Amino acid sequence: MRRFFKIMGWISGILAVLLLAGFLWLRQSPYWAGITLFSDATRAENFRNMDSIFPYREVARGDSVWAFEHAPQPLPEIYDFDGTSHDLAAFLDRTETTGLMVVHAGAITHEEYRLGADETAPFTSWSVAKSVLSALIGIALEEGHIASIRDPIGQYVPTLADSGYGAVPIEDALTMSSGVDFDEDYDNPRSDINMLFLNAMAFGTPIEESIAELHSIRAPGEFNEYISSDTMALGLVLEAATGMPVAKYLSTRLWAPMGAEAGATWSTDRTGREIALCCLNATLRDYARFGRLYLEGGARDGRQIVPAGWVQASVNPTAPHLQPGDNPLSDWTFGYGYKWWIPENPQGDFTAIGVWGQYVYVDPVREVVIVKTSTDPLFDDNDHETIAAFRAIATSVAGMD
Repeated sequence: MRRFFKIMGWISGILAVLLLAGFLWLRQSPYWAGITLFSDATRAENFRNMDSIFPYREVARGDSVWAFEHAPQPLPEIYDFDGTSHDLAAFLDRTETTGLMVVHAGAITHEEYRLGADETAPFTSWSVAKSVLSALIGIALEEGHIASIRDPIGQYVPTLADSGYGAVPIEDALTMSSGVDFDEDYDNPRSDINMLFLNAMAFGTPIEESIAELHSIRAPGEFNEYISSDTMALGLVLEAATGMPVAKYLSTRLWAPMGAEAGATWSTDRTGREIALCCLNATLRDYARFGRLYLEGGARDGRQIVPAGWVQASVNPTAPHLQPGDNPLSDWTFGYGYKWWIPENPQGDFTAIGVWGQYVYVDPVREVVIVKTSTDPLFDDNDHETIAAFRAIATSVAGMD
């Protein structure tokens, strides 16, 4: 018996050493950042260092920078939400803001960085990238790479022909109305969105293969349900139609022409394909330039970059299931265009939104663009309040109180 316990002691000791060695190896490996991606202690740092966590493609800038003027103005101290006044500074703290930029009529009126960030930080976009991809689809349509947005996705991506996306028109994927069954529940570790990332990054499964396994639960074009697989399918369409990686098309058709001041990156899966549903990484100022481009109808200094008709159609949905407000044909109260959100009680404004509190907000009436990056764990609960804060900022900076 004494010998038995001695042997068990040795085995326990060996296992403890192996476990410690395994932990130390994992702690120093590139996988550790992915495991701790959303932890409170590292989230802010991770969100501006995505290139050390995921593989990526570079998005080159051009030679000509679209300059901003500078006209500093204070932010308003309060904003109204749900019938009561709230302190703006407290809201920025509470929502774990990492960067905030306000642009009015081409001039930066406010720019601040928090939680270790500065103006050189490449903030990750999360789903703000969806709005960028929409612009690229519009450009590809204008260039003739895509014949019609009523074309079925399977026509461009044969690997999706037998999936739920095979017969879905491109336009219905643009408006999150594909009818494809996809679980976007981030709190469920086995949801489709979480398993898509796990399979792609841990097991090297191409995201295209995961999308090809999805099936329909309703006819396309009838119900607005936010599912990120729609955008990934569109990324595959864009790549197939143009013959270019998404990052290269972005660089040559949008990033360089609009005058980005810094290069960007787009995170990829292990096969090197851009994760089109998210994960563009860029500076706050260049996100603001993208918003300014839409503010000015897709043009930079009179040169059309995104077709004006595409910009107009993207932010003015007409179908009943895409309208803002209490809509039985939608799973949320914001309206939805071609990858742009239309807030409730429309004022002509629209916004790109990414999880954890990323925004590119555009108010054409007041000539204001607001970019906010965050690590907000309550991002889903705070979208409506964020719009209220943005509207107050836009009204104040435009002198329209």
